Amino acid sequence: MTLRTELVAAARETIAKGSQSFAAASTLFAPATRERAWLLYAWCRAADDLTDGQELGHGAAPTGAARDVQAQLEALTAAALDGCAAVPLPFAALREVARETGMPRRFIDDHLAGFALDAADWRPQDENDLLRYCYHVAGTVGCMMAVVMGVSPQDQDTLDRACDLGLAFQLANIARDVVPDAQVGRCYIPAHWLAREGLDEAQLADPAQRAAVSRMAQRLVAMAAGYRRSARVGAARLPFRSRLAVLAADGIYGAIGEKVAELGPHAWDARVRISGAGKLGLAARAGLRSLGSGGNAPREGLWTRPRQP
Repeated sequence: MTLRTELVAAARETIAKGSQSFAAASTLFAPATRERAWLLYAWCRAADDLTDGQELGHGAAPTGAARDVQAQLEALTAAALDGCAAVPLPFAALREVARETGMPRRFIDDHLAGFALDAADWRPQDENDLLRYCYHVAGTVGCMMAVVMGVSPQDQDTLDRACDLGLAFQLANIARDVVPDAQVGRCYIPAHWLAREGLDEAQLADPAQRAAVSRMAQRLVAMAAGYRRSARVGAARLPFRSRLAVLAADGIYGAIGEKVAELGPHAWDARVRISGAGKLGLAARAGLRSLGSGGNAPREGLWTRPRQP
C-alpha cells in the first residue's frame, strides 16, 4: 500500500466519523476530487480538534494551553508544507493535497489565523467581526475546496462565492451550537446582539433564556441566506459532479440552519441533525438544481474576504 493510499484511507475514516453531512456530500464528487477533499478535511479536522481539545469534533473541552497548542499547529503545518520530514498523518494529508493542487499558502495561513482567534479567547463585537471569524474558520475552507475542484486561484469572483458558502455553513453551525459552545466557554454571538437582548454570554447556556437565544440564532440563519444564494452562482461554474456535491452540501447545512430557526427555543433540546432519508431528499433536490444556471445573485451588500497583494 502506497503512502498516498494510506493517507486517503485514513482521511476517509476521519470524515466518516467527524462529519456525516460532509461525508454524505463528498460521495458525489468525481473520485480524484473526492479523495483530495478527504485529504483536506483530515487536516482541517485535526486542526479543529487540537484547538478545541476534542476528538473528531466531539467532547470539546478547554485545553488550558491554547497558545502552546496554536504554536504546535502552526509548526506542524509549516513542517508539512516547507519540508519533507515525517509529520502526523493529517499534516501529511495536507502536504499531499497542497502538492497536487498548487494550493495557495494564503488560504492555509488564513485558516490557521482563525484558530489563533480562538486561542486568544477572542469575541466578536459586531457583524463584521463575526463574518471575519467565519471567513478564517470556514470561508477559507470554501476557497481551498474550490481549488481542489479545479477553480483557478486567480478567479477571484468564483473564490468569493466559494467563500460565501463557507460563511453560510459557519453561520448555521454557530446557530446550532450556540448553547453547547457557551457551555465550554465559547461565544460567537456579537456583543451588541447580546446587549440588545439584555444578556451577557454566560446566560447563553441558561435554559431560561432560550427565547432570546432563539431570536439570535434565527438572525444568524437569516444572514446565511444571502451568502447561500451567492454561492449557488459560483457552484454553477463547476464541473457537474462538483456542482452536485456543493449544492447537496448547501442543502444539508441550509436545512440544519432552517431546522434550528423552526424549532425556536427547543432547538437545543437535542442536537439538530438531518436524517439519512432527509439527506437523500436534499441530494435529489440538488440534482435538479444542478441542471439550472445557478441564477445571477449579485454580491452587493455581502461581506467580502480580504485580498492579499
